[in-house]
Amino acid sequence: MHQDKSTRIVANWIFLGVAMLIIQVLLGGITRLTGSGLSITEWKPLMGALPPTSEVEWQEAFNKYQQIAQYKYINQHFTLSNFKFIFFWEWFHRVWARLIGVVFLIPFIYFLAKKYFKNWMIVPLVVLFILGALQGAIGWIMVQSGLNDNDVYVSHIRLAAHFMAAMVLIAYALVFGLKLSLAPKDRIAQPQLLKGAVVITFLLCLQLVYGAFMAGLKAAVTAPTWPDINGMIIPGGLFSGDGFLRSIVHDKIAIHFIHRTLAYLLTFLIIMWWFSAKRISYSPAFNKAKHLTIILVFIQVALGIFAVINSPGITAGKFGSFEWLAQLHQLTGMLLLLDLVAVIYITSKKPRFNSNS
Repeated sequence: MHQDKSTRIVANWIFLGVAMLIIQVLLGGITRLTGSGLSITEWKPLMGALPPTSEVEWQEAFNKYQQIAQYKYINQHFTLSNFKFIFFWEWFHRVWARLIGVVFLIPFIYFLAKKYFKNWMIVPLVVLFILGALQGAIGWIMVQSGLNDNDVYVSHIRLAAHFMAAMVLIAYALVFGLKLSLAPKDRIAQPQLLKGAVVITFLLCLQLVYGAFMAGLKAAVTAPTWPDINGMIIPGGLFSGDGFLRSIVHDKIAIHFIHRTLAYLLTFLIIMWWFSAKRISYSPAFNKAKHLTIILVFIQVALGIFAVINSPGITAGKFGSFEWLAQLHQLTGMLLLLDLVAVIYITSKKPRFNSNS
């Protein structure tokens, strides 16, 4: 169905965007792990593409950073050189976002002029543009939550919103790319496997939200043990602090417990789903996706365990074993979600009914 040259070119362009968006999220992770997210205190979508070019401009940017709580309570020892280091990662994160915009806009205009787009492609492309712009706005709202005299980090709730908005954007782009590139024979009508994948994907999205809470609250180090949580399977006084609802959003141990519990539940469900999916072998795309699902979940769990165990080794200003493990843990979680989104798309083909039956 989607085999002409222009459609293949558009599909490759969309998949390039998916790859760049994944890198963008990883750059956001590096920005968070290096404590760089609040180093740029202004949002200049156009003029902010260039970093300070003179010592006067660098000192001015540093002076603005010195007005917020993160500098006053955590980074008072920072020299201009220290500031330049954290500034670089936040600047690069923002510049990469601008580059994504350029990679989207210029080919879009060219493909439009060359009539590469089918009529049905226009609406998804407009949605992608809106989601991308919304993601930028959410990112700035998140940063603003840390630009004050009280908070030394951004809100973990806004961090989760920023991350999940990025995943919605990437997943939407992936499905668009799959529509352009997958052959009809690769899609299969499997309602039961589809239902299972939808349930697992919902739980994984919840898990990713709690992963963002873990990251935003620096909650890994509150229980750097496994398989127990500080010597207990279920921490004492769980959810009894400031009430259940507040605990599941703000209490570090409660969030840690939920994150681990969801990981075990997801692993069990994915194993069960994979055994059911093994019998389906006539779709090459589904074969790859189903096996990738179980591989990714085992890697994800292992990385999570090693990250937690290594969390006491966190050293401010250094990118050590914990930071690498945390980054790989985030990447694998993203890939698992995208793989499940692909599974949902592949198995959601409408069954053909025989009118004579």
